[in-house]
Amino acid sequence: MVATVTVTREANRPAEPDFLEMLPAIRRVASYAFRHLRRAARENLMAEVIANAFAAFRRLVARGKAALAYPTVLARFAIRQVRGGRRLGSKLNVHDVLSPYAQQRKQFSVQPLCHRQAGGRWEDLVVEDRRSTPAEIAACRIDFRAWLRRLDRRRRAVALRLASGESTTEAACRFGVSRARISQFRAELRDSWQAFQGERLAATA
Repeated sequence: MVATVTVTREANRPAEPDFLEMLPAIRRVASYAFRHLRRAARENLMAEVIANAFAAFRRLVARGKAALAYPTVLARFAIRQVRGGRRLGSKLNVHDVLSPYAQQRKQFSVQPLCHRQAGGRWEDLVVEDRRSTPAEIAACRIDFRAWLRRLDRRRRAVALRLASGESTTEAACRFGVSRARISQFRAELRDSWQAFQGERLAATA
């Protein structure tokens, strides 16, 4: 009799929700929430939402509240977590400049040097070399600035873009010229820099 009652209770127990079945709905909600972002950023945030939603789902299951696990509710909860800078597996360290939480709380962002806008201190990026001594780097910065002042405005802009790592194709698109013209600029700038260095060496000899 006891065994029969046990089996009956097991049969009447509601089945545990399947997270994989919820996943398409969670993706749709997350995609809509971040629809204004670029694709790469949107995909990264959607992955964070799914991870947060799964963690919340497992917590509900562990507490015996799996019946409360609805895909839309889980998605919206996870979206709030992600927007608040809460990333799964990372601490909320407001003093870590690479932490999304710290960036949101302190209202700043961290970008690679190659993403800096024109007019910034490109010389610091161009001449940085860990194999050089501080004195050599300082001297090169001085020379580089002096050389840039010799160039006309257009050649100076091209020189900074190429020195920062832009490809010939990227520079051609940016300045509205052909790739061949950028290659010509590159050769002219190389010759100009070498001539400038030769003048410096002759002056110090």
